[in-house]
Amino acid sequence: MSRSFVKDADESVGERLPDIPLSEHPNYVTPRGLAQLRARLIEARERRDALRGAADTLPQQSELASLERDVRWLNARVSSAIEVDLSQQPLNRVAFGALVTVDSDEGQARYRIVGEDEADVEHGLVSYVSPLAEALLGARVGDEVVWQRPAGDLAVEVIAIDYPADEQPSLTL
Repeated sequence: MSRSFVKDADESVGERLPDIPLSEHPNYVTPRGLAQLRARLIEARERRDALRGAADTLPQQSELASLERDVRWLNARVSSAIEVDLSQQPLNRVAFGALVTVDSDEGQARYRIVGEDEADVEHGLVSYVSPLAEALLGARVGDEVVWQRPAGDLAVEVIAIDYPADEQPSLTL
């Protein structure tokens, strides 16, 4: 029989899973984004610690391995986080953390430029490395920029820039 089909006695069922890849980009975060990362880390640690003593079945061991991997990733993201002070951002230009209102042929929409881990397009939170954010960064009110999308380029005009502490944008496109 081939060795590839034989499990060595010293191999454990709950082997370490490969790490979740880390982004090559600087880990810029809003204060809210950092708080969310820390909360996720605490929750994952608590679930992992609760499961450690009770991981008797294969599904529990699999969940424990997954939680261990999540904790490693979250530790790396929290420790590499670069919190951006939104009060220091330029009020007349789009920068990280900005809540930007845009107008286009598809209507008005508001987007907040945030870190990669905080991005949630359904709630108008876009990563600073996304094509939309890259088009908007540096723009001023009245500027028209081209958002390069897979569905086709879209010209959008910046009609407002704000740096609210914790506001969720609302999509209307």
